[in-house]
Amino acid sequence: MSHAEQNGWRKDIAPYEKPRAKNSIWQIINTVIPFLLIWYAAYLTLSISYWLTLPLAVVAGGFLIRIFIIFHDCCHKSFFKNRIANEIVGTITGILTCVPYRQWRYSHSVHHATSGNLDKRGTGDIWTLTVEEYLSSSWLRRLTYRLYRNPLVMFGIGPIYVFLIDYRFNRKRADSKERINTYITNFGIAAIAGLLCWIIGWQAFLLIQGPIFLISGAAGIWLFYVQHQFEETYYEEEDNWDYVKAALQGSSFYKLPRILHWITGNIGFHHIHHLSPRVPNYYLETVHNSSARLRDVPTITFLSSLRSLRFRFWSQQSGKFIGFKELNRRKLKVNNRAPKAAGE
Repeated sequence: MSHAEQNGWRKDIAPYEKPRAKNSIWQIINTVIPFLLIWYAAYLTLSISYWLTLPLAVVAGGFLIRIFIIFHDCCHKSFFKNRIANEIVGTITGILTCVPYRQWRYSHSVHHATSGNLDKRGTGDIWTLTVEEYLSSSWLRRLTYRLYRNPLVMFGIGPIYVFLIDYRFNRKRADSKERINTYITNFGIAAIAGLLCWIIGWQAFLLIQGPIFLISGAAGIWLFYVQHQFEETYYEEEDNWDYVKAALQGSSFYKLPRILHWITGNIGFHHIHHLSPRVPNYYLETVHNSSARLRDVPTITFLSSLRSLRFRFWSQQSGKFIGFKELNRRKLKVNNRAPKAAGE
């Protein structure tokens, strides 16, 4: 992409990179308050039937995803113009979603700066091996990778490990402010959980918060996974890597029903978000619709996105994601081409 074309993208997006306090405050009101009311309604239905509680937990899980998007925008300093406002709201929503604000802000900024860069993988992204890396790995690393990429592990065990265990600890080389923020987040989570267990009992708390946590956690990981792990995404080595191409070719437009775009804070317009993280979530769709060239990007639907569950490796040869079936087919083809030993 030429320098002139890149400037064109910037001009399309620049007017929407300034958050409006009115919009942000309204989003907090129409997200956090309904979440709390639905949570309380779920508690009231426990005495009637758990089959009434579960649907409410599903809806509350959806609102928790929307709370995470508020947290996410605060991490990008795109929810409020004021830095302190982003930090306060980000920390509070981080407690509600079990994610430490400063720690995640660091890892996610690395993700944005390196997405699609084959030489800078490993921080804030989905573990991805190339075909060559997998074939040259030890049996233990192959097994670990296969387990990691298994949908049951990634979307079942994954949310429990990531949100309940991994985020409770500081990363190496974290500064004092980041460490303190993690401690504040952990204390806030423990305080809220402890208070609710004391008021309504630990059984009731788990029956309500358990499905909310699992649904929102699995959905959150799915959204992060599918918006970069589609068949013809973008991966390049450092020398050929381009930020704009990584955003527009390596981040999908996840075309969902309007209600799901609302629940997920428009994160399905992921190409716009990667092109400019400073655009608040409530402007992403507007930016997408503002220019034909911003709509000319990889588009996936819910049905087509399910194919990504089969993807395991990035093939540098074909420039596509492939699964085990394709890998085995290629290995068989190579073996059939190999010259036979004398006397065979």
